[in-house]
Amino acid sequence: MRKYHRAFGVYGICIRNGKLLVINKNGGPYINRYDLPGGSLEEGEGLSEAMRREFLEETGLEIEIEENIGVIDFKLPWSWKDFTDVHHIAVYYSVNVVGGQLNIPEQFEGQDSLGASWVSEHDVSLDNASPLVLKTFEWLNSETLGIDTITYQDWKVLRN
Repeated sequence: MRKYHRAFGVYGICIRNGKLLVINKNGGPYINRYDLPGGSLEEGEGLSEAMRREFLEETGLEIEIEENIGVIDFKLPWSWKDFTDVHHIAVYYSVNVVGGQLNIPEQFEGQDSLGASWVSEHDVSLDNASPLVLKTFEWLNSETLGIDTITYQDWKVLRN
C-alpha cells in the first residue's frame, strides 16, 4: 500500500548565458542533487511572495518574476515519516536577477540549500539532478511542460 506525502512548492527558472541557476540540495528526496531554487509557502503567503523569499534565502539573489510557466507534478519513492512516496506539485516561474549576490545561505531549520551554482544541460543527469531540473531543460528545448504526471519508479535518494 503506497502512502503519498503531497508537497507543493514554487520554483524559479533563471537562465544566464545558457546555464540554469540551481541549488545544492541538503534535504528531502532530492538531497545531494541539483534542484531549482524554491519551496513551500509559509502561512498566509502568496505564490509570488514565496517565490521571491525562497529564491533569496537559497541563493542570496533578489528576483523579479517574468511569468508563470505552468505546473507539473512528479511521483517518486521516498520513505519519510509514515509515507512511502512523495507527490511533488511544482509551480514553475521564469525569473530574472535584479539584485544581491550568490552566497552560502544561512543555515536554519528548514533550509535545504547548501549554495547555488550555474549548470548547463550537459552537467545534469538522473544521477545528480532532481526531476524539477531535468524537466526544466526539457521545457527549455520544447517550450512545454506537458500535462501528465511524471513517475520515477526507481528513484534513489542519495543519502550522506
